[in-house]
Amino acid sequence: MTEKLTPGDTPTAFNLPDAYGQPVSLAEFRGRNAVIYFYPKAETPGCTTEACDFRDNLASLQGAGYSVIGISPDTPEELASFSSNHGLAYPLLSDADNAIATAWGAYGEKQVNGSTVTGVIRSTVVVDPAGKVQLAEYGVNAKGHVARLREELGVA
Repeated sequence: MTEKLTPGDTPTAFNLPDAYGQPVSLAEFRGRNAVIYFYPKAETPGCTTEACDFRDNLASLQGAGYSVIGISPDTPEELASFSSNHGLAYPLLSDADNAIATAWGAYGEKQVNGSTVTGVIRSTVVVDPAGKVQLAEYGVNAKGHVARLREELGVA
């Protein structure tokens, strides 16, 4: 099991390819708040629900000063299709070897249909403008998570 991040931690930097193969780094979000969520697999029911929920709440999150970034082990091509199919207007990044998910505590053992498996743990980490963890939540539910997150962040 990887170590979960807690408020005040400095998360491991990343430089990952987006849906179009262009590198995106954590440093690009320095000076602003970033909501970074980890999800197991594009086009699966839970991940689609969560991604579309972030899409539907993107304007209010951005209006409150939060950027949104999704990270999964999917290939850039899979991410491009996922983004296009669902009109996702925020970066989706490919963490093919799960190195960043592991470093951020979002990879390890989890329960799926009563079985213990190893994989990406649906997680959300909010990083503040100074690059420190403001909030870290692990094992979140796809449905209703964004509404609860908005409430925790005080986003109307």
